[in-house]
Amino acid sequence: MYEQAAGFAVLAAISPTALFVMAVFLGSHEPKRTALAYVLGAMVMTVAMAAAVLFIIRATGLDQPRERDSRYGLRLGLGILALGGAFVIARRKRPEADLEKKEQGFISRLTARPGPVAAFVTGLILFIPSATFIAAVQVVATARAAVVATVVALLIVVLLTLLIVWLPLFTFLAAPDATTDALRRANDWLREHGRMIVVCALAAVGAILIVNGCLGLAS
Repeated sequence: MYEQAAGFAVLAAISPTALFVMAVFLGSHEPKRTALAYVLGAMVMTVAMAAAVLFIIRATGLDQPRERDSRYGLRLGLGILALGGAFVIARRKRPEADLEKKEQGFISRLTARPGPVAAFVTGLILFIPSATFIAAVQVVATARAAVVATVVALLIVVLLTLLIVWLPLFTFLAAPDATTDALRRANDWLREHGRMIVVCALAAVGAILIVNGCLGLAS
C-alpha cells in the first residue's frame, strides 16, 4: 500500500507551474509570509480532498471485497483520464508564442499582487486534485488497513504531493540566496522541458492504472 500510494503521490507532485509560482512568491516583498500562505493553501486543498476521496470511497463501499470490479473499474477510468490528458497536452497545436502568452497570463493573474491572502487562494487553485492524486488516495482507501496505518499512508501521500512547494520554502528559510538561484535555474530548465515532463508523468500513471485495472477486471 505505502509504496504504490507514494509512487502515485510523487507523480502528482510534478507541477512546473506550482514551482514557478513558489519562485515568484519567494521573490516578493514578504517572501516568508507569502510563501507560507501558499503552502498552507495547497495543504488545505490537499488534505480536504484526501479526506473527501477517502470518505466517498469508503461510504460507497468500494473498499469492500464485493466491489472488486468497481475498484478496478475506477482505476481503469482514472488511467484513461490521465492518458487522455497526456495525449491532449502532447497534441496541442497552438503556436508556442500564443501558448506561452496564455500560460503567462494565467500565472500573472495568480501572482499579480503577491501577498498572504492571494498566495493562500493560489495554493487552493493550483492543488485541485489530479487523477494521480486520486489514484494515490484510492490505493489507501481500498487497502482496508487499520486506522493508524491509513492515517500514516494519507500523511505520506499529502507530504509527497506537496513536496514541490514545502521543500523550496524550507530550503529558502535555511539558505535564501542559494534557494533563489536554484529556483531560477530550475524554472529556466522547466520552461524548456516542463511540458514533456508533465506528458511523460501523465502517460506513465495512465499506463500503470490501465494495466492494473484491466488485470484486476480480468482476474
